[in-house]
Amino acid sequence: MELILKQDVQNLGFKDDVVTVKNGYGRNYLIPQGFAVLATPSAKKVLAENLKQRAFKEAKIVDDAKKLAEALKALEIKISAKAGGEKLFGSITNIDIAAALEAAGQPIDRKFITSGVVKRTGKYAASVRLHREVVIELPYEIVAEK
Repeated sequence: MELILKQDVQNLGFKDDVVTVKNGYGRNYLIPQGFAVLATPSAKKVLAENLKQRAFKEAKIVDDAKKLAEALKALEIKISAKAGGEKLFGSITNIDIAAALEAAGQPIDRKFITSGVVKRTGKYAASVRLHREVVIELPYEIVAEK
């Protein structure tokens, strides 16, 4: 079944992508939730026209995302957490990284940050998706509170 995504869907695609999925997934989840519409020939023509009109705006958005990526790479993020030796009491997730970025003056929504659950002090890297074409690796360090 071919569908046109109306918004980003995790592990499937981005808005306005034409994707092929199993019939049940499309009929029972994507279409009723409003995440996608059927990719009929007329819908594909409308999509192509919309993409043509949006190409110029998209270039500006990508440039802004690249500038933001350069600003994020310049940041040095240190997250302090309670720890016993090297092991943390609790864990550090993308929520904590988003809070640290906001404290540094660069608010990024936590759903665009991908990092595993970290339970030890040290240096790590998180993946930040600023745009479908702009994904950066953001280094951060976890230090023990004193």
